[in-house]
Amino acid sequence: MESWGARPSRPDRPGVPTVCVVDDDAPLRRALQRLLRGVGFVVETFETAEDFLAAELAPRPDCLVLDIHLGALSGFDLHDRLRAAGFAIPTVFITGHDDAVTRERARRVGAAGYVRKPFEEATLVAAIESALAHA
Repeated sequence: MESWGARPSRPDRPGVPTVCVVDDDAPLRRALQRLLRGVGFVVETFETAEDFLAAELAPRPDCLVLDIHLGALSGFDLHDRLRAAGFAIPTVFITGHDDAVTRERARRVGAAGYVRKPFEEATLVAAIESALAHA
């Protein structure tokens, strides 16, 4: 994660926000990649939190879209690890297992957005745009 400290601009897409999607559902990851690229974002996708942590991302992402229920490391676990390492990346949590406890935890950890699956494409895009605007 050390390489994430710098924010060099992408020479191929200067000024275009980078959104990283971490979700273990391959068809959804592909759909989100197409959607978010279609609205103009640079998009990187990862199947697991561990894959994301192992990636050498430069520049670091401008926004994360994290599924809450991923496997060994949850979206919340990944968010906590990034915060503990000093990275405050705006995060939109997505989940198919919505309940009051999960919503409250997302609020408590400072989520920039919280979207329940299934969701309208416009709902997710609006959550990401809001997260970027308030970063």
